[in-house]
Amino acid sequence: MAEALAAAGLDAVYSYAGRTQNPILPPLPTRMGGFGGAEGLTGYLRAEGFTHLIDATHPFAATISQNAVAASARAGVPMIALERPPWRPQPGDRWRGVADFAAAARALPGDGSGVFLAIGRQQLAPFQGLHHRWMLRFAEVASHPLRDATLIVSRGPFTVAGDIALMQRHGIRHLVTKNAGGHAAEAKLAAARELGLPVVMIDRPALPPRPVAATVAGVMDWLHAADRGV
Repeated sequence: MAEALAAAGLDAVYSYAGRTQNPILPPLPTRMGGFGGAEGLTGYLRAEGFTHLIDATHPFAATISQNAVAASARAGVPMIALERPPWRPQPGDRWRGVADFAAAARALPGDGSGVFLAIGRQQLAPFQGLHHRWMLRFAEVASHPLRDATLIVSRGPFTVAGDIALMQRHGIRHLVTKNAGGHAAEAKLAAARELGLPVVMIDRPALPPRPVAATVAGVMDWLHAADRGV
């Protein structure tokens, strides 16, 4: 998204939450850190004179997305969300859909088997105390609360062959992941399908109604619409 805005010569600011120590910076002026809730984001939009708001956060970043909807309404700044379509099961998949992270933890057998816990590092607490061998994959070295865990430090995009080899090397018998959608992290699903592994798929959180585009081109069309004056 940032590349498209920069290529179009639009005056834009890219905001990071700041949880990643060494993010890949976009070709735009960048702001790091939170806003202080919907009220803080509202004040920021007003103070800086923004005319449009694009929510391009992760589909599971529910709090900032909720704050964006509220701030958009309060500040009178039209918004759109760039939301990649969710993954859908393919022939051969062994998916079990669950509502949240706690339900995902309950769905595991607790039999000491190897689990590729591909959910990032913010929601690991429900898995503490379960009898499993964990494989985690983070973009950078970070602490975590799980015992008997192997941390793989790597950034996507990943390959199917690479993820098959990784799962075989670590004796993985279950995959737990969030339904993030997109292509960068999709290889693990194809790898699990190839290996015949069961997948615990965590559903996306419910969000308030808001305009949504599935592609960067869709967002750019929205920005350039005649009634938006961009």
